[in-house]
Amino acid sequence: MLIALPLLMIPVVFYNIVVLSTLFTGGDRLAAAAGADAILRDPMFSIPMASGTSWNVGVGDVILLLSLILLFFELLKSTSSQKVAIVNHALSMILFVICLVEFLLIKGFATSTFFLIVTMVMLDVLAGFIVTIISARKDLDFGATT
Repeated sequence: MLIALPLLMIPVVFYNIVVLSTLFTGGDRLAAAAGADAILRDPMFSIPMASGTSWNVGVGDVILLLSLILLFFELLKSTSSQKVAIVNHALSMILFVICLVEFLLIKGFATSTFFLIVTMVMLDVLAGFIVTIISARKDLDFGATT
């Protein structure tokens, strides 16, 4: 049954942990939302580049990288025609609705990082349903023609 869970739930949970921990520890909600955005952008580490500059990688960047990798595996999972794929599509749709509500209504979630995560979840939902419809259309047989 674990295979039915959307993999993109993992970066959404990580983002929620980062932002909600910041929102609930601070007194002022507006300052806490700005603090959450600062935590996402603050560099975790830097990688020196051949051009002489350094590439600063933050928590938000790592979450986005994880999201992209998991989106790839979700797209591979969507090509499955097993019954568990339908449950996965439904759970992905629920995850999309939850992410959209968070993005629109909760301070700290209105960031470009979370918008890109919401977009990836939406693409997972669309890809799952499109692949299912196309494969169902190919399986549909109208009878033999003579």
